Amino acid sequence: MRGLILRVPIDDPFVHITSKRYIDRVEDVAKVTVYSNLEEVELFANGVSLGKKKADDHFFRFEVPNQGETKLYAKAGECSDESVIRKVETFNEEYRLKEKGAILNWFDIETKDGYLSLNDKMSEVIKTFRGKLIFLNLAKKLMGGKKKGAGKKGGMKAMGFEINSDMMSMMGGFTVLRLFTLMGGMMNLNMTKEELLALNKKLNRIKKKK
Repeated sequence: MRGLILRVPIDDPFVHITSKRYIDRVEDVAKVTVYSNLEEVELFANGVSLGKKKADDHFFRFEVPNQGETKLYAKAGECSDESVIRKVETFNEEYRLKEKGAILNWFDIETKDGYLSLNDKMSEVIKTFRGKLIFLNLAKKLMGGKKKGAGKKGGMKAMGFEINSDMMSMMGGFTVLRLFTLMGGMMNLNMTKEELLALNKKLNRIKKKK
């Protein structure tokens, strides 16, 4: 029918201050990131506006004076979110990943309510079509872009490890970050911090399946 316009529904408006668990901070000026699907975000620190920002990638970055305890309030349209940061003299070691091969502090990882991140389990990621596609492409790279062989259950081999249904089930219980840490140790193939953050950014655009 001529004149028919198909409209694709957009996500509900939201604003989210990332890394809310990263409260104790040693720096004098804290870098705070706000995630929103709206065009403009305003951030307040203890009631004082730090200005409004626009961002093409939907990550709005602010620099916040870090003295004592600071209550943060982000506003975008009719949406708002709150969090707290606190000045400390010594880095809180509870924030640091202890496992061998880890190259990220957990607060480096951007998270957004209702969307995927490196902190989600693989089983949650591969429930989504886009998440499954991302990891199929990564698996192809690990296997040199082609099948190396098939196991009894139709699996494939990558660097001597057979990837079959049993292994996939086990892998589903790990977070994405934990899985890549283990793979790095077993296969001597560590992803760089930049590569992991780029992967996290892709996951941040994928809605979790309920």
